[in-house]
Amino acid sequence: MDKRGILVVVSGFSGAGKGTIMKRLLEDYSDSYALSISATTRLPRPGESHGREYFFVSKEEFEEMIEEDALIEYARYVNNYYGTPKDYVFRELEAGRDVILEIEIQGALKVKEAYPDTLLLFVSPPSAGELKDRLMNRGTEDIAAIESRLNRAWQEAQGVENYDYFVINDDLEECVQEINNIIKNEHARVARNHAVIENIRAELKSFAKGD
Repeated sequence: MDKRGILVVVSGFSGAGKGTIMKRLLEDYSDSYALSISATTRLPRPGESHGREYFFVSKEEFEEMIEEDALIEYARYVNNYYGTPKDYVFRELEAGRDVILEIEIQGALKVKEAYPDTLLLFVSPPSAGELKDRLMNRGTEDIAAIESRLNRAWQEAQGVENYDYFVINDDLEECVQEINNIIKNEHARVARNHAVIENIRAELKSFAKGD
């Protein structure tokens, strides 16, 4: 099969557990995946650091990256910019690792438009009520911010059909295993193996002539 990595976008409602899923996926399958670090203009949350969860930059720095075409995609979400730097992503793909982008739906659709082979996964809690409970229990934002995220989730729910797979995060271990299986199976898709198939055809043709 094609040894090049697959570009994978994982999106989901804020509070769906994307970050926890990605952390566990990288812990369990560290040789297979690379998690792209996004740049953002939002302030760090407690425990976050520059270059680990995000590259935390100013609005001016981010807009300079846009002008220099240094981003695969970018979007504005809850009054902040989020974007994916190009260099790291393409380097890891060529090395044979599947690169996961944890980005919002706006950015995901832009990536799919620019790179049609991208695999899009959408993660959701089992219900809207569970989503609200998770946001409330996180304890990092006030009621106004939580309401803003729930309003945003309603808007995002209208675009889920644009994704390739919809994954429910009810049990963490099961969710991580399901996502890993989806990505691994994607490597066997015929559309991703045209070069290998053509090589086998060429070899078979030469064998047939030899006969």
